[in-house]
Amino acid sequence: MPTDLVRSITSDPRYIELTRRRSRLAWMLTLLMLVVYYGFILLIAFSPESLAAKIGTGAMTWGFPVGMAIILIAIALTGIYVWKANSDFDPLSEELKRRFGQ
Repeated sequence: MPTDLVRSITSDPRYIELTRRRSRLAWMLTLLMLVVYYGFILLIAFSPESLAAKIGTGAMTWGFPVGMAIILIAIALTGIYVWKANSDFDPLSEELKRRFGQ
């Protein structure tokens, strides 16, 4: 790709908005997942008895549903990113492609 085309694309306000919004969302979702995951690790480290506590009279402990919740949160955050990408980022990308003939 010619350098002048790259410069004109990267200096376009719509491209700057697209990259800013996409990066902000990615960092927010990453931070949220890190808080959830490391919160779980800290819970294991400092209060293992809370995850080892049994649910009711059966053999299941709180560790299993909490672990499953972390997996479901990761899936949900991925879904949020895909939804935002399809609804917000893709139209901006298509507009830039039309504008610059790619």
